Amino acid sequence: MIIVTGATGFIGSNIVADLNARGRTDLLLVDDLGTQGKWKNIAKRRFLDVVDYRDLDKLLPTLKAADAVFHMGANSSTTSTDGDEILRINLQASMTWWKWCTQVSAPLIYASSAATYGDGQLGFDDNQALTELDKLAPLNLYGWSKHQFDKWAIERAAEGSAPPQWAGLKFFNVYGPNEYHKGDMRSLVAKNTELIRCGETIRLFKSHKAGFADGAQLRDFVYVKDCTAVMTWLMDHPSVSGLFNLGTGQARSFVDLMQAIGTALGKPVNIEFVDMPESIRPNYQYFTEARMDKLKAAGCDLPFHSLERGVADYLDAHLTRLDIYR
Repeated sequence: MIIVTGATGFIGSNIVADLNARGRTDLLLVDDLGTQGKWKNIAKRRFLDVVDYRDLDKLLPTLKAADAVFHMGANSSTTSTDGDEILRINLQASMTWWKWCTQVSAPLIYASSAATYGDGQLGFDDNQALTELDKLAPLNLYGWSKHQFDKWAIERAAEGSAPPQWAGLKFFNVYGPNEYHKGDMRSLVAKNTELIRCGETIRLFKSHKAGFADGAQLRDFVYVKDCTAVMTWLMDHPSVSGLFNLGTGQARSFVDLMQAIGTALGKPVNIEFVDMPESIRPNYQYFTEARMDKLKAAGCDLPFHSLERGVADYLDAHLTRLDIYR
């Protein structure tokens, strides 16, 4: 049996799809369905059961083993201000899964985040030395919760109290199918494809920082199918543990992203630059780019989609079809 938490969410439902493609249907899905249509993310999937994440304390005593746990469940809103909820859902639940995986000797692959790097002034090196991690200053509650668990996990591993394999993945800007329920947290690909197809003007933020042109703010955009390929690679390589970046290693601009959509659609892209809200200007990141050396050094040599190829696949296989779900 394989356990996937956050299984009806974005990355979680994509790893469920990959596992089904491998012939694994002995899946225990842990999540809630909510009211945003997340059930559609797993409508094509086969699994053993779906359990509400709020029943975790009741669930774990009934489970004796698992071949692996993919812990993707979290409140991923970077604007959340409910500290108690973030503490419970992101930090304490992750600790509970770590302890259970340690007890039953189950590998644990969990979602960290590039939000742990804060404003990026210290770079994006996935060095897991605690002295280096202590220097990072996440800019929001979500990033703080992920960062705290990374440090907690590394301390436990150093003490010898860890699952037989553990991997924390610092996801960068992930886009792809099954993100539709995320509302304003959807990628700009999901938000703007229909607008570009209809010939409407799209809006990007102006730059408010010297050295960056409007729309030239840079992000490491990574396709979700590449992320889940790395996750299954880790499951296949149980000797690999640690904290790893998960991006492409190549930052691209928001204008590049919009032009990739236009190219895939065969449509011109009309862009209007608008002022960035003052409320987000102080914490706005102008550059993110994953250093991927560590994952490659661990032996993971999987090819990643370029921005253009990833966007084209997203549109061709999902966004431009009647059935947009994976």
